Amino acid sequence: MTPTAFATKSVPAPDLAAIKTAQQAAWTSGDYAVVGTTLQIVGEDLCEALDIRAGQTVLDVAAGNGNVSLAAARRWCEVVSTDYVPSLLERGRERANAEGVSIQFQQADAEALPFADDSFDVVVSTFGVMFTPDHDRAAAEMVRVCKRGGKIGLANWTPDGFIGQLFKAIGKHMPSPAGAKSPALWGTRARITELFEPHAVSVKSAQRNFVFRYRSPEHWLDVFKTHYGPVLKTFAALDTVNQEALQHDLLALVCQFNRTDDGTMVVPSEYLEIVITRH
Repeated sequence: MTPTAFATKSVPAPDLAAIKTAQQAAWTSGDYAVVGTTLQIVGEDLCEALDIRAGQTVLDVAAGNGNVSLAAARRWCEVVSTDYVPSLLERGRERANAEGVSIQFQQADAEALPFADDSFDVVVSTFGVMFTPDHDRAAAEMVRVCKRGGKIGLANWTPDGFIGQLFKAIGKHMPSPAGAKSPALWGTRARITELFEPHAVSVKSAQRNFVFRYRSPEHWLDVFKTHYGPVLKTFAALDTVNQEALQHDLLALVCQFNRTDDGTMVVPSEYLEIVITRH
């Protein structure tokens, strides 16, 4: 038998550009802002964890409709809110105008931020940068644009929490591309250490919960099927039989996490809150 007979089959490198294109289409579909607005408290809590100060420059990466951007602007920071989905930036602009706060909105790719090195006192992302296909490049970009001695603040869903398990359930019905890394890795201390510790004075993390509150599990599913891009796109890609199977799995997941018995939905979803101080 030749030596090559024992060689392991190599895993093809993922097509990161194709993954990014598909993700952008997913987040553009529906209206993520309907869900994103409900997460506002996470942005407020992250700003407090960062202990941000009035007058600091803040960059919100993969900002969606601007939860952390708004929280920082309320604290009199100079804020730049970025995302690669123009419609989400427009929703953030509408919110800022309604509240009378000043925020600069700019379309940008989290893996290629259009800013100079050492530009911002604070760089943040809540449930945003974790979805980039190239984890290492996105983390490096956040470090690059953060000033020395500045802070990077993140809120990322954990693998074992409700949203982490939601993506696992979706993957059962529509597997991720070969070689693609799970976004939920950003919700583990081990992965955050790999990405950021070489560039940090300190990396602090704490497990938190955001609580999803809906009229019923069916109400939640209807909102997510209609507005939350990854769920919407998954249902659209399946035939009727598989749609019903996915719906069954998602409602069972809600039942597993739901802490009420009155027909409503109150589901805690664990996330990792991270504060990194750059050296």
